[in-house]
Amino acid sequence: MKKSLWLFLSLVLMVIISGCSSEANSESKDKDTLTIAWLPNESGADLTEARDEIGIMIEEKTGKKVEHQTTTDYIVAIEAIANGNADMAFLGAQGYIEAHNKNEKVLPLAVPSGESGTLDDAVYYSWLAVEKDKAADYQNGDEFAIDNIQGKKFSFVSNSSTSGFKVPSTGIVDYFSKKDEFADLTAEDLLEGGSEQFFSEVLYGGSHQGSAVNLLSGKADVAAFCDTCVNNYVELVEGEENRPGAVYKVKEDAAEPFHTVAGKEFTLISVTPVLNAPFVINTETIDEDLQSELLGIMTSDELAANEKVFVPEESEFSGLFKKTGDERMVEVNDEWFNPIRELSN
Repeated sequence: MKKSLWLFLSLVLMVIISGCSSEANSESKDKDTLTIAWLPNESGADLTEARDEIGIMIEEKTGKKVEHQTTTDYIVAIEAIANGNADMAFLGAQGYIEAHNKNEKVLPLAVPSGESGTLDDAVYYSWLAVEKDKAADYQNGDEFAIDNIQGKKFSFVSNSSTSGFKVPSTGIVDYFSKKDEFADLTAEDLLEGGSEQFFSEVLYGGSHQGSAVNLLSGKADVAAFCDTCVNNYVELVEGEENRPGAVYKVKEDAAEPFHTVAGKEFTLISVTPVLNAPFVINTETIDEDLQSELLGIMTSDELAANEKVFVPEESEFSGLFKKTGDERMVEVNDEWFNPIRELSN
């Protein structure tokens, strides 16, 4: 009798599970709106057209309506894709890892390639910058060094930012922990400032643009931010692009938030390559057929040729990515981001 009852209950449970699974798949298949979440760096009004271009292409190819969820906080975008409030998101590598840790159904779809059109050079650059007239304070002979950043006012982007926290904090710890007085230094020690801390004050810009403005407005002595997020607002005026010693100037007609620091110049004192940021999807809310459609759209020649997404060098348009060669979106898997994961080990 007990065995028969157990078998009956097991069958009922299987039916319920199967029904829930079918319902979830049906909801995904019948989904008529796709929500794309954007980090603060890509949420500005100056990038509205670029965001819309991707949305329009998805709408035309899938028949789904696209809604853009812009944010002012990294955590909002990460939580949105992890909990299913967004179906797709453009996150940094660290943001993706955090979202995947919260929900393993969040997976990468594609990343912008390097100039070669492949993953081989799919990198951007994490900068440590200072105001130009203070650059000599961070030189050791003819070379730039970060020894004198200790005790300064420092601006990060967000502790969920790859190039605005994870990479620079790891680099700072690796460099200073070789010195006896900082042998026990950890990334956590850099999160807050104070008289007994590594930095006298620690600020967070909330976006790469915000961190750069913290530097140029005098709130910070040193700031971490990346090249791709400020390229639309600055121009190289001295030195070699993405190399220590390079000097950049904020364009006179720069959009917010740089309009308050137009004409200001800064110097790079440290430059580190970083894995490109992925577009990610929540595979719980998007079925396999739609996943395949989205991958095809994102990696298409059509998107690669869209000059509002991949902007030609000579163009003044504020797009998402620069087109200097064969740049395009390319498929990527979870394992590709392991080098960023290893920074936490």
